[in-house]
Amino acid sequence: MSNYFKIFLIFGGFFFLLNSCDKSIALDSKKDSSASFQKEVAINPDGKMLTIKGGDYQPFYGEDSTSVPVSDFLLDEKPVTNKEYLDFVMKNPKWKRSNVKEVFADETYLKDWENDETLPKDADPEAAVTFVSWFAAKAYAKSAGKRLPTLDEWEYVAMSDETSQNARNKPTYSAHLINLYNEKDREKNPVKISKPNYWGVYNMFDLVWEWTDDFNSIMTTSDSRTAEFDDKGLFCASAATSTTDVLNYASFMRYAFRSSLKANYTVGNLGFRCAKDLQK
Repeated sequence: MSNYFKIFLIFGGFFFLLNSCDKSIALDSKKDSSASFQKEVAINPDGKMLTIKGGDYQPFYGEDSTSVPVSDFLLDEKPVTNKEYLDFVMKNPKWKRSNVKEVFADETYLKDWENDETLPKDADPEAAVTFVSWFAAKAYAKSAGKRLPTLDEWEYVAMSDETSQNARNKPTYSAHLINLYNEKDREKNPVKISKPNYWGVYNMFDLVWEWTDDFNSIMTTSDSRTAEFDDKGLFCASAATSTTDVLNYASFMRYAFRSSLKANYTVGNLGFRCAKDLQK
């Protein structure tokens, strides 16, 4: 009996070790698979980035009229296009319409696409991509080695018209923007058809609204320049607080729109462009 018992123990131990090794390999495989799923696959969009020379500007919202300093940075000359975003989802399948998690994008994410890998029949590949959430825009920017512009950076560039770095004091500035905002289906037009602004940047107003990295932080804090915020705060929109230029209705429209957003929202005329820190 003792010999049989020893043999049983030997074979039992062998199968136990073999089973443990198989489980260990399986767990390691799952970890590797999970790690690769989380990592963004790099993309190389061919759009040009422009150097924006920093300076001071007065925000539309805030409790005082103190100018905000903006450092030098790089900004995409145009919004991200349908073609570029298709390349991103092809290389990063977790951002395909059927794969994306609800916490990262609502049910209208890329809803106008024919399927996961086909643009809408009537869509121009060179038009700005829309129905994209803040999370998706952030992921795209990260994949491209970039980031989303801050609200201050975006508004700083948006002060310009075709000839002036700061055109907000021109009577025609806001009126022109309001007329653009009232145009229907403007988001379907291709990028870079209209004239660029002072910086050489295209389509700041005439195609789509655009996500910024801190799109509603100025609404959720008393002063966006000093208060801290985190991603959790971006799930909840809040009301506007104060304005430094009550006559600038075009700016009010932008800030009101931003205040209505949550980070997983997608909208038919909301797109994005990327920015990048200037290497020193």
